[in-house]
Order: sequence, then C-alpha cells, then structure tokens
Amino acid sequence: MTNAYQYLFGPVPSRRLGRSLGVDLIPFKTCTMDCTYCQLGETTCSVSARGDYVPMQDVLAELQRWNKVDGSADHITLAGSGEPTLHNHFGDVFRWVKENTDIASVLLTNGTLLHDPNVRADAVLADKVKVTLSAWDEASFQRLHRPAQGVNFELLLQGERAFRHEYMGELSVEVFIVDGVNSQVSNVQKIAEVVNSVSPDRIDINTAIRPPADSSVRAAPEEHLQAIAELFGPNASVTASFKKEGFQSLEVSEEALLGLIKRHPASCVQLAAEYNLPEPKMYRTLKQLVAAGQLHEEQRDGEAYFFCR
Repeated sequence: MTNAYQYLFGPVPSRRLGRSLGVDLIPFKTCTMDCTYCQLGETTCSVSARGDYVPMQDVLAELQRWNKVDGSADHITLAGSGEPTLHNHFGDVFRWVKENTDIASVLLTNGTLLHDPNVRADAVLADKVKVTLSAWDEASFQRLHRPAQGVNFELLLQGERAFRHEYMGELSVEVFIVDGVNSQVSNVQKIAEVVNSVSPDRIDINTAIRPPADSSVRAAPEEHLQAIAELFGPNASVTASFKKEGFQSLEVSEEALLGLIKRHPASCVQLAAEYNLPEPKMYRTLKQLVAAGQLHEEQRDGEAYFFCR
C-alpha cells in the first residue's frame, strides 16, 4: 500500500493465503486473553465485553479506498492488534468483501467468543476461519492464555464445537506449542484429542518464532514439532516457518512496513523473508525508520528485532 491506512496493513505474502490484506478492528492489545507467547507483548486491556471499538464506517471507507487504488490481494483477513470478534460489527467487513470484491475473506480468532450465537452468526460469513486451541483443561488454559474474567476453557471448547456444526467453510485450528509447558507428548496427546473433537479441516502446529510476551517462553524444536504433528493426524502440519518459497519479491512502502511491524514485531531476516527481498535492502529500510524515530531496535537472544514506537 502506498498510502497510509489506520486500519489496513499489508498485503503481505503468506504460504497459506498468498497476498493477504490485514484489517485491524481492535485497539492495540485489547484482547480476551493475555497469551504468554503473544508476539505483541502483554495484553494491556483484558476484556470479554464486545463493543464498537473503532468506527466501522471508517474501516469500510479505507477498504473502499484500497479497492480503488490497489484492490489486489488473494485474501482479506481480520487480524491484528487484538481479538477481532470483540467488535460488535466485525461481520460488516465480510459483507463488504462479498459485495464489492471477488477476494476470499479470512477470520483469525482465538475462539473465546464463539459461544455467543451472535458472534457465530457473523463468523460464518468468512470464507476461511482459524481458531486457537492449545490447552487440554482449565489449568493448562490458564497457564498458557491468562484469560480475561468470564473466559474459560469449557466455554472456548463449547463455542468452537458449536461453530463447527454451523460453519460450512474451511475451518483450521492453530495449536501453539510452548517448550516445557504443553510440548510433552503426553500433554500433546490430550490436546490432539480435544482438537479433533472440533473436526477441523486443517491443524497448524506453531511455536514462538517471534519475541513472546513472557520472556521465559521458549520455542519448541522443529524436529519435535514435526514428530508431534503426527499425533494430530494427516491434516496437521508445522507452520512455524518464515520461508516464503515460491513468492515473488514485493516492493514495500514505509507505511506498509510500519503497519505490519506494529502488529507483528520481527527481525530483519524474518521481514526480508516475508517480502522475499534481499536482507541488506530490508535492513537499510529498517535502520532508516529507526533513525526517523518510528521504530526501535531491541536485541533478543542475540538477534535484532524491530518494534513500532
């Protein structure tokens, strides 16, 4: 995107979604959970009450403008700074996409509000939905996700199962593995049983490849992820990778890069891979943004990561 947007970011290349335009409806770190592994840091506004967090008419106006000046993407995805289903009218984005484009829509949600029939009624409008399910009981749910008051594991599971019965589109489940917390085979077997009770079309195994909210969180080794993926069945695969093989290089404006980093802090290596660009070229752009006071650079485990100020 060559123009600055407040609610849109990208498009960025994705192995699953191609060029994906992000739509962000929630103020930064407003969420129903405070996941220990979240790449955006700790949740500063932990809530379970839905509301009109940003003006939907402004979001749709940005989409309209983007559609006129660019309009090129494989998917339009609700994701970003917090839990998108907290917005009372998140379904309006999917309605707009269907009425104004031929682009597929995607909802990335932690699933905590799917027990609400109103949330499910809007979520089914998306062409693809990804939910989270990384625990096997209330204790593991609390340890991993530190949910807001009123959010619990049983409601999460009830909601995701109810949604599966109502939703005819592509449903995937992300299982986030934290080394030493839910990575033991005995626990993964319990998670697999719970996940398969939701009957997803696809299961994505992920781990902490970006700096997590809790500095004690460690990524599970790739070989371990590959081994435990087999416990989930043939529709499971490891997605914890920044390799973007097969993608053309994308030119990226400073505005688009800032929009992405605001929601996905990353290293130069990761960002270069996101856009399939040479690392020196990406590094020069990042250092220019640091010098301009728009980004700050922080060392994590011996590697420089970039964050929005």
